[in-house]
Amino acid sequence: MLSILIGLGCLLGIRVSGSEPAGAGRLRGSRPNIVFIMSDDQGYGEMSCHGNPILRTPHLDRLHAQSLRFTQYHVSPTCAPTRSALLTGRHEFRNGVTHTIFERERLRLDAVTLADVLRSAGYTTGIFGKWHLGDENAHLPERRGFDRVLIHGGGGIGQTFPGSCGDAPGNQYHDPALWNGQRFEKTKGYCTDVFFDRAGDWIADCKAQGKPFFAMVTPNAPHDPFVIPSEAWAAPYRDRGLSTNAVAYYSMIAHLDAALGRLMARLDTLGLDRDTLVIFQTDNGHSVDKIFNAGMRGMKGTAYQGGIRVPAFWRWPGRLPAGTDCAALTAHIDLLPTLAGLAGTDVSHLRSQIEGRSLLPLLENPEAPWPDRLLITHFGRWEYGEAQAARYRLCAIRDARYKLVHHRELYDLDADPGERIDIADRHPEIVARLRTAYDAWWEEVLPETEANDRALGTYLNPFKQRYWEQFDLPRDPELVSRMDPVWKFVRPRPR
Repeated sequence: MLSILIGLGCLLGIRVSGSEPAGAGRLRGSRPNIVFIMSDDQGYGEMSCHGNPILRTPHLDRLHAQSLRFTQYHVSPTCAPTRSALLTGRHEFRNGVTHTIFERERLRLDAVTLADVLRSAGYTTGIFGKWHLGDENAHLPERRGFDRVLIHGGGGIGQTFPGSCGDAPGNQYHDPALWNGQRFEKTKGYCTDVFFDRAGDWIADCKAQGKPFFAMVTPNAPHDPFVIPSEAWAAPYRDRGLSTNAVAYYSMIAHLDAALGRLMARLDTLGLDRDTLVIFQTDNGHSVDKIFNAGMRGMKGTAYQGGIRVPAFWRWPGRLPAGTDCAALTAHIDLLPTLAGLAGTDVSHLRSQIEGRSLLPLLENPEAPWPDRLLITHFGRWEYGEAQAARYRLCAIRDARYKLVHHRELYDLDADPGERIDIADRHPEIVARLRTAYDAWWEEVLPETEANDRALGTYLNPFKQRYWEQFDLPRDPELVSRMDPVWKFVRPRPR
């Protein structure tokens, strides 16, 4: 497997980590505290600093001004795939994640996570918000490297799907019941406030105990269902020509912006601002159609830039250049090797896992040499056993300049960042090069995706089972009967 990966890595421009690249000396082993914030379904254009004419995000704007910004930073087209890739440093398909539900959102159990790596380096680790990489016991974050846990189940608060992916029964955005790694807590307040404020409490405890920390703050907002925090947050966006969903969506982002501002202020109050690296990004493009998208084509779930190019702000006062853009081609798979380098921990034992590159040279110097590379995206979500038929569906491969979409459309992103002019007929040699690289990658990952298609999970959502058991409640017969025929339609019920 390693020889195949290294050989394909040469073809695809993938860096197989194990040694730190030249130019990363000053920051390597600097061991900052790390706060990683990732909102859910917020696109590149959903902040005023990126030109949104309606939405106001003063705290994100301030963070943007204080940060080194990766302006060509890419993720996967949907939620669980992005989360698995950034936590492992490799493409989600290699993690067994080819969907967001149906047991295909579960991070494979032999994967080493970023939390595992940082905890081995002496960090204490916490996650607050959305996990979405498996709800069964063995897959939960407390088994995947996290010391402190406060999460909802499934892909969203209150969501339920056949099989093992689903949240506590009847859960709501206001006063949600959240899993703390041992039991459910019935919290008070809007979910975004709960996640940010509880993360702040935990950070204060870490400071009091003198522990370096990695806080992963992953609110479910502004993912649907679009539930406004209160009318006061929605009022500024009414009567602005927006759809009902867009009004709620913008209100959720504005409210998230305020919660982020409180957390940043708390870091300052605790005297942690100069000792803490704050990273903000989103997990994919926006999910509400017909709103501002910073000139990009597509949205969540697509292979166009609007679906996979997201903001990436890195703030560390006195250590990283503020107000600076870096246009190097970067991605979520680069997070693990980068943070491992900052922590000063050796990840050479993960040589066969990590596909991403350390960003330390670019953190040192945003203009540092950065060899070209290829990045591949695929929507996944094929029907069971139909991976091969979906080979070229909603997929893309790109280098620093050219992007091949759906194996047939070619765009020059330097001249046409909006992906409007298909130049495939003019450059057959570029099309052939990118097709060859994509096909080689697909043939390598296909056996892993097919193996995952055969995986079977539990029949009834584990979060519901735990909830009913903790509070000594009977199972909801209506829920069970409603799920049963759907489950049978998806695939045979496990016996």
